[in-house]
Amino acid sequence: MTRKLFPLLVVSCLLSCSKNLKEPNIFSNLTGSTFIEGKEEYLGSPYVTAGNRVYMVGHQDGSFPQLGWHIKDEMGGIWNHPIKLMDGFDARISTPSGNFPLNKAIKFENYPFGNKHTFISKDSSILVERFQFVPDDIQGIQISYKIKNQGSVLTNLDFEFIGHSDLRPTWLGERTNMIDNADKSTYLEDLAAWQVKDTSNPWYVLYGSDKTPQSYSQSNSDYDGKGISNQLKYSIQIDAHDERYLNFYIAGSYKDLQDAKDTYGILKSKTTQLLQEKKERYESLSKMSKLTIPDKDLQAAFEWLKYNCDWLVRTVPEIGTGITAGIPDYPWWFGVDSEYALKGYMAIGQTDPVYSTIELLDSVSKAVNGNGKIIHEMSTNGSVFNDGNINETPQFASLIWEVYKWNGDTSFLKKYFPTIEKGLEWLMLENDADGNLFPDGFGMMEIHGLDSEMIDVASYTQRAFGDASKMALELGKDSLAVIYAEKARLLKTKINDVFWSEAYESYADFIGTDQQSIHLIEDAIIRADTLDKPWAVQELENTKKQILQNPSNTPRAFVVHHNWVVNTPMEMKIADSAKAIKALNTAEKFVNPFGVFVTGIDRDASAGSDDGSFKGSKVFSYTGAVMTLPTGVQAVAENNYGRPDKALNYLKRMTRTFSYALPGSIYEVSPDYGMMTQAWNIYSFAVPIVNQFFGIKPLASEKKIIIEPNMPSTWNDASLENVNVGENEISIYYNKTIDNLELRINQTKPDWKLEVLLPKTPGLDYENMEGYNSKKSTETKAHFTFIKKHVALKL
Repeated sequence: MTRKLFPLLVVSCLLSCSKNLKEPNIFSNLTGSTFIEGKEEYLGSPYVTAGNRVYMVGHQDGSFPQLGWHIKDEMGGIWNHPIKLMDGFDARISTPSGNFPLNKAIKFENYPFGNKHTFISKDSSILVERFQFVPDDIQGIQISYKIKNQGSVLTNLDFEFIGHSDLRPTWLGERTNMIDNADKSTYLEDLAAWQVKDTSNPWYVLYGSDKTPQSYSQSNSDYDGKGISNQLKYSIQIDAHDERYLNFYIAGSYKDLQDAKDTYGILKSKTTQLLQEKKERYESLSKMSKLTIPDKDLQAAFEWLKYNCDWLVRTVPEIGTGITAGIPDYPWWFGVDSEYALKGYMAIGQTDPVYSTIELLDSVSKAVNGNGKIIHEMSTNGSVFNDGNINETPQFASLIWEVYKWNGDTSFLKKYFPTIEKGLEWLMLENDADGNLFPDGFGMMEIHGLDSEMIDVASYTQRAFGDASKMALELGKDSLAVIYAEKARLLKTKINDVFWSEAYESYADFIGTDQQSIHLIEDAIIRADTLDKPWAVQELENTKKQILQNPSNTPRAFVVHHNWVVNTPMEMKIADSAKAIKALNTAEKFVNPFGVFVTGIDRDASAGSDDGSFKGSKVFSYTGAVMTLPTGVQAVAENNYGRPDKALNYLKRMTRTFSYALPGSIYEVSPDYGMMTQAWNIYSFAVPIVNQFFGIKPLASEKKIIIEPNMPSTWNDASLENVNVGENEISIYYNKTIDNLELRINQTKPDWKLEVLLPKTPGLDYENMEGYNSKKSTETKAHFTFIKKHVALKL
């Protein structure tokens, strides 16, 4: 251990006299900002403060425990992908009355753009607030302390900051020759900061403050790994009832030292400016697709999901920019997670991440597969772990069509349609051995053995051919459009015929042989028995008995797990109405107060009344889990069949988990397990609200927007403002009373056509109403067509 002391007299003067100088105070930037205070019982659980280059994960009490399973005990700390910078840091204050470690916060507040911890000394004489944020496009983070003397006399104290470096590669680093080695630290006199370097790689981290330390020292790290710890100590004098500020800057680089120094200089020279810029950008995010509804909890959840979406954008310039799946254990890029989430991103106006993510997935999939198959999972170092599950390729096609409806950009469609053509060809030629149009292979359910003909793969394939047909027409490929449309038609018929089980009033999990089903049933019985689900054991035993008594030599449909994916025919609006209503009613058996079980046989009789936390296994597992994606799929499905109140019920279930553990966020597994923020949550909220309740159906290529509201019965007064559709922006105001329905629509492009579909009201003379178009009306809908900036309808 080395230690160096500066001349105490000089340093003491600098620090005690500096209170007369203007200290950078970022806490003033927080005034008037939205925040949510956390729960005392969850201070020992994770939070994140994120930027597109760097993010930090610690606990809400201000500590940095080792956490995570993907890289065991390494997913917390400070990350600058594709490397980690630090395991975290500690801080403590020494006063004449004792030591005060800053790792047991009494309060945690989460802001859209950062977070704050509050600490208080045992005698309550010293109050400390710590705020941190990550600036946009910066490989660094700023941590600021406000130290308040609540006593009646002047106080001298020592403030010690201990950084724990851990310069190491991200997941799969060994595949890209990123080999971790010991860290080595050097104190830089000119910056009054520590420089740490991995001894075998050009990986750097710098950290220091806006003041010169009284002393500095080095020690071994208590964390696992090859990091090192370094201390910086400051002497501070605070008058009675006064406060002082101390700002720290952490900058990293996986390239070279100068890169890290440049970042450090920017952080230090723009202490308050960078925060103000980020704060203003988040205010602009909140204004896009601004929701106002009677349910203020759901309204707040929707607002914060927009912030969550931004937290998950990750940029590695050498590879690209894209949304990541979840924090802390999935901070890299996925195919299917993006294919759900990006539909929601379009609906909330966060279009840049949509385009960059699609470009990233497409380019990497071309490089790795080259046949239209879309990858499943790629680390931020560029290593592809899984080159794609079967469902991801058709879901990519439907994502492109959905984005095109919003942006109307033909060049966008031309760019990605070749991938779609190749992908659909690969899907059917390489994965449909029996030629029945149902591709074989893993879909969304990662259960061993579930890789035959899966219901979700079939559903998403049907939608893909339908959407590809529409894209082909847009691009003048009429003959191809006919071929695709016919496959979509055949698939829709076959899904309703072959996958439907009248006995269970549900679509089947899969199509397979008797041998496959018996094996899966036997595994499921063990699972259900282990989880103490006697009803499931009995049902599975009965199913096994029926199969053995009525054997088949050909593959057939089986209901085994009641997996959530059996609801995808309703999500994709493939199910005919009679089957859909039965299946939706059946699905209600597999829920708890927070949403839909991933695997239905995990449900038990107590699920409907259990409001407690999900107790995951010691080894990370989704067994027994209720998740936001299945619940969101169910909301979409209910809306598709005209049941908005049922859809709202599922949204309310998910909303019960909002701020449950991390204020301002919704966990992946409800209510408080797995990823503390998850990308596909926005699909589960934005599609039901924007596309279905408010009924916004964009057709930007035609400069047309169809609006067909289908509001829950309790939403008598609701608005959705500043929704981006191509170059246009619309706002919808909905008001319903006992006697009247009023709909006001504003748009910024008066030359765009608005087509409004509303329920017909008996006794109204529609023929003489402005904008009414009887030729396009049905018995139940009144159809209005307008070309104007403002529309007001009152029925």
